[in-house]
Amino acid sequence: MSENTTVLTPAEIAAADLADFAPPTPVLAARYRTKDFASALVLVDQIGAAAEEANHHPDLTLAYGSVGVTLTSHDVGGITQRDLAMARRISELAAAAGAVAEND
Repeated sequence: MSENTTVLTPAEIAAADLADFAPPTPVLAARYRTKDFASALVLVDQIGAAAEEANHHPDLTLAYGSVGVTLTSHDVGGITQRDLAMARRISELAAAAGAVAEND
């Protein structure tokens, strides 16, 4: 299997140091606080464009003042390098948009 489709171990995921994302379960998950609904919608649009570019699509939840993100590689049943790369890109987009990660 290629590096992009190999399911990662918890240690490999932890080594990726994804500060915005909660400790992994079967998925990587993050929630970003935005200033209002419009800014959350802009962030969702930016994440959507990045997902299309990468051909790897997270599950997104849009709410007033927040965006929820869930990442996993459904085709292999776990978290892969594709998910780590998309998580990093989403963190960059969120930071540029002024959104703040909230990990419970």
